[in-house]
Amino acid sequence: MKSKKFKFIFSSFLLWRISLFVFLFLASMFFPLQKKFLGGELANYLKAPWFWAWSNFDGEHYLSIARNGYEQGEQAFFPLYPLLIRTVGRIFGGDLISLNLAGLIISNFALLLALYGIYKLLKLDFEEKIVRLAIIILLLFPTSFYLGAVYTESLFLALSIWAFYFARKRNWFWASFLGMFAAGTRVIGVLLFPLFWIEALRGKGKKFEIKYLWLFLIPLGILTYMYYLKIRWGDPFAFIKTLPGFGEQRSATPIILPQVFYRYIFKILPNLNYSYFPATFSTLMELIVSILFIVVSVWVLFRARLSYALFLLGGYLLPTLSGSFSSLPRYVLVLFPAFLLFAKYLARTSLLKRILIFIFLGILLLMATMLFARGYWVS
Repeated sequence: MKSKKFKFIFSSFLLWRISLFVFLFLASMFFPLQKKFLGGELANYLKAPWFWAWSNFDGEHYLSIARNGYEQGEQAFFPLYPLLIRTVGRIFGGDLISLNLAGLIISNFALLLALYGIYKLLKLDFEEKIVRLAIIILLLFPTSFYLGAVYTESLFLALSIWAFYFARKRNWFWASFLGMFAAGTRVIGVLLFPLFWIEALRGKGKKFEIKYLWLFLIPLGILTYMYYLKIRWGDPFAFIKTLPGFGEQRSATPIILPQVFYRYIFKILPNLNYSYFPATFSTLMELIVSILFIVVSVWVLFRARLSYALFLLGGYLLPTLSGSFSSLPRYVLVLFPAFLLFAKYLARTSLLKRILIFIFLGILLLMATMLFARGYWVS
């Protein structure tokens, strides 16, 4: 049984990874190269696009932080991932190539750990069919290529999934220890603190136990980073205040969800250049994902554990407070309860319907990967 589990996880990962490389090589046939925000900058990218394309856009910032430390404007990027890149990169020499290689190794290894964690966590409550479908849907999601890129998604997914697993097993030290690192990887990691209190108090007759105090490790992940920002930049909230620098739609002051939908429906869509495919594709994907996940976030309140439901709802709402759905199709990759619900739905459908949905998702993944690989903003 265990060999079948590992075989499914590794073969799914390998097929996905090979497909992404095929998509990357196809990209040059369909899209001209955009020469800004390329991983390793233009000269390196042109020599080995198969190696550097995975660090386009934000990947450049993670490599820069790993190599040179934080510079003004980069505070929005949490420290654990670039710190790991720096540490592993030194093994290979510490130059830019070594750092990029380290980032790819970390992300892809973390994804394998995350997939195994998803399997273990979901098997606590669900049958094999649903668990496998959840993994397949995650890997076919249009922005899943970020899980293998020099981005934080796979690391955060692995840390949060295993933190949830240990919380379900009531091993509060490991749940809190991993939760602390999750909170040092992405801001939504801090959500694990109240959610694990919910998990802790729902069992054992809702009585307090001294081992629950381990949970106070979790917020240390973000508090340590905020302390660093205070010492270095004089502002512990610099990671929020730099957001407007990553897009004119983003705001450092909170904007509520209805306002964001209003922006898209009445301001962005009417002024969109529909003849320019990359912008049309990314904008429509942002809006569709935002609608889909708000529906799922409400649906999950009635269909899943309370901690899962609130993780999905909080993980969806928190990024939208910046006033934009930009990057949301990437951010939702770590919201595993959504993929659980998608899997439960597909498990009740016919094989033909599942195949058609998989083909549709695969086409979107193909388009998104090609655009990203050629230097176009996707999410």
